[in-house]
Amino acid sequence: MSQLISNFPTDGVVTLNRVILKPEYTVDDLQERVAVLCENVKTYHSDTGFIGGFVALNSGAVSNEGSTVGQAVDSPLKDREALIITFWKSFEDHEASHRSETFQPLFREVLELCENGNEEIAYEMLWSGKAYSAEEAEAAREAKARYAA
Repeated sequence: MSQLISNFPTDGVVTLNRVILKPEYTVDDLQERVAVLCENVKTYHSDTGFIGGFVALNSGAVSNEGSTVGQAVDSPLKDREALIITFWKSFEDHEASHRSETFQPLFREVLELCENGNEEIAYEMLWSGKAYSAEEAEAAREAKARYAA
């Protein structure tokens, strides 16, 4: 397995939070509160299991090439739905971080923005990888043309 997230162990845990903003809040509100929360996690948990993470905002685009549920033009949750994805050495490390006194008040501030409450699901990593370099991609295509018959 090629590692996409530097230093992420092959038996690490990925957590996913899905946030749907209440109508009275903006993406700026979300970014501000999540930035403060993430800074806290980096400060207090980088040496107790936190590896990294990212936040992604629903852009509104729906892939008609990759979707099998109709031919939608755009997502109704554009600029209202975000995913908060974090990477941990273990689920136990993740859970301990959430019990910390510094984390809980900041977490509650993020939850105030959420129309959907919060359900954070933990996943075991099965695969990750980065793109080939141009040279590697060419070699892969040549190998497929030669051997994949």
